[in-house]
Amino acid sequence: MIIKPVNGKSPQFGKNNFIAENATIVGEVTSGDDCSFWFNAVVRGDVNFIKLGNKVNVQDGAVIHCTYEKFATTVGDNVSIGHNAIVHGCTIHDNVLIGMGSIVMDGCVVHSNSIIAAGAVVTQHTVVESGCIYAGVPAKKVKDISQELISDQIDRIANNYVKYSGWFRE
Repeated sequence: MIIKPVNGKSPQFGKNNFIAENATIVGEVTSGDDCSFWFNAVVRGDVNFIKLGNKVNVQDGAVIHCTYEKFATTVGDNVSIGHNAIVHGCTIHDNVLIGMGSIVMDGCVVHSNSIIAAGAVVTQHTVVESGCIYAGVPAKKVKDISQELISDQIDRIANNYVKYSGWFRE
């Protein structure tokens, strides 16, 4: 794993975090408890800060970055950032699933209990409504999310990643 300070600012981790051997986390990055950073994930807090809440999983190949002097990145609690997703200079609230290969761009706000579908591109300054699925290029609202889908997808995936990370600590 690569964990490096940049300009005197070092990553800070909460309790019970898993960091894969080839994950890269640099600069002003703060994570909460029960987070996981998977293989080839890159979290670059070099040009602005990145703050992750509790129970955030940054899956294989995902990139979290920000924009110099403009857009930091803030991620709430219980968030899954899918394989090869890009989360850049935006705000992700609690209980969100960012699908595989999707892109969330500068200035976006993804409200709680939402899903960004696999492959979606959430263009600059888009505000994703709470309790919705956004899909497509550019991403648009496709439907509201039921409470069952929140439990079945968002909660299940976040909880599974806490479990999976435990396998690597044994």
